[in-house]
Amino acid sequence: MLKNMFKKTYTIIDTKYKPQKKEEEPSIPQGLWRKCNKCGQPIYVEDVTNNFYVCPKCGGYFRVHAYRRIEMLIDEGTFEEWDAKMEFSNPLNFPGYEKKVQAAKERTKLNEAIVTGKGRIGGQETAFGVCDARFLMSSMGHVVGEKITRMVERATSEKLPVIIYACSGGARMQEGIVSLMQMAKTSAALKKHHEAGQLFISVLTDPTTGGVTASFAMLGDIILAEPNALIGFAGPRVIEQTIRQKLPEGFQRAEFLLEHGFVDKIVERKDQKEVLAQILRLHQCEKLQTGVCKGQERIQKPLPSDHGSRLNREKTAWDTVQLSRAAGRPVAADYIELLFDDFIELHGDRYFSDDGAIVGGIASFCGMPVTVIGQQKGKNTKDNIKRNFGMPAPDGYRKALRLMKQAESFGRPIICFVDTPGAFCGLEAEERGQGEAIARNLFEMAALTVPVLSIVIGEGGSGGALAMAVANEVWMMENAIYSILSPEGFASILWKDSKKAADAADVMKITAADLYDNGLIEQIIPEENPASEETLPLLVKNMRKKMIMFFEKYKAMTPEEIAGQRYQRFRNI
Repeated sequence: MLKNMFKKTYTIIDTKYKPQKKEEEPSIPQGLWRKCNKCGQPIYVEDVTNNFYVCPKCGGYFRVHAYRRIEMLIDEGTFEEWDAKMEFSNPLNFPGYEKKVQAAKERTKLNEAIVTGKGRIGGQETAFGVCDARFLMSSMGHVVGEKITRMVERATSEKLPVIIYACSGGARMQEGIVSLMQMAKTSAALKKHHEAGQLFISVLTDPTTGGVTASFAMLGDIILAEPNALIGFAGPRVIEQTIRQKLPEGFQRAEFLLEHGFVDKIVERKDQKEVLAQILRLHQCEKLQTGVCKGQERIQKPLPSDHGSRLNREKTAWDTVQLSRAAGRPVAADYIELLFDDFIELHGDRYFSDDGAIVGGIASFCGMPVTVIGQQKGKNTKDNIKRNFGMPAPDGYRKALRLMKQAESFGRPIICFVDTPGAFCGLEAEERGQGEAIARNLFEMAALTVPVLSIVIGEGGSGGALAMAVANEVWMMENAIYSILSPEGFASILWKDSKKAADAADVMKITAADLYDNGLIEQIIPEENPASEETLPLLVKNMRKKMIMFFEKYKAMTPEEIAGQRYQRFRNI
């Protein structure tokens, strides 16, 4: 079996690797050693098998047979295959096609290029499909499209999530336009599955190209990819031959797609079962369980009161501005780490890029699945450059909105951490529609039917902050600010003197106490000492307690009431 598996990806090791003295030559059974066709190094077959079919020398990924993939991922003894046998179809009566398919069947012992069924991953039941590149490069003809569609329809009926491991050369040429129609058919089935509130995870492997990429493979609620997998609509050879242009290194690889916003996460093969099980768990409809909150036993100190009159009002507004910008102040990722369990970061806006100034994903809060999104500043110069100093581009706001709409589909509450000096105002941001991206967030967030909580943890700068704060409730840390623009900008525009920023901060009424007194926010989270790494656990304990009360309040409301309350909140301002 192993010999057949490596038939195409390995050649027998060259004699130059053998010891020169014949009498010292070990007796090696045929098929025990092979040469990696990626790095050319000799490798031990058992090492490759035990390493999830990844070269232990270069880390290169080898294609995995469908049933072997099932063995690696599905809990033992739980897989039930669906539609194992389907009648051959030759819609164009293409000469020689039937013989080619029959030869593929005999060589691979498969009925077609995909195996479908259901099983359990980490105890979580799911419909599961996996393509096999040995069968006509896993191209999609009528039978492949039909098997996928039937699997998705049955999963919808049985209220199961769907996971598909895609691997394909694209549409099957011998079936012409019938093959093309499978793109629409599979996509339509997935649309019904989505409307039924069910999860679809798409996993892209090497290669995923053509009509498969332009249909079911890129329609996942969550899209994962294997490292260095080739993923693209038109393959590199087609592009180079068409436009006569040399493509950049790494073009159309998984890492390229992650950077450009089309993949949520690249997952190594050894970690895939664990990650899939975690995602499936986070999409179960679990209730808030206050007894399983993360880290609640860490701090025994009594919680301070948050009433506005008890806050430290001796600070000037400018003092608060400085504290909100302090270098050691915790950032969104710090709060996410301490407040939530099982956080899985998801990437990309599905249009252009993955913006480092927005971090977001799914997690568990006291046993309840939630969506968490934060504006993320860096902690040092290098990190700040990566995060664009916490100033999101249009791609960041579109990523945030994508995650919010995904949360709505699965009934998950949303928590946003606001911390930005403002939206990025560079040339490329204007080219990609910064104003439209912010406006779209305000428009869509207004009608979300799940609870939305926004917490200003540092700077809340202008529309860039508001784009993540159209919430049922807005809270602020005591030393946070929320303003129409920076005090420096305010002083420069109104008084033509940026040096009057301290005076501007005072008249702008931008502190938490000011906004609380004016009825613009619902809660202040006190800072007995300014927020820092040392004070963070106590701040988080206080925040967690308030969040539990928030979710208890809103779980009693219908989706319509939740959206209506949010509308009325802003209507009353």
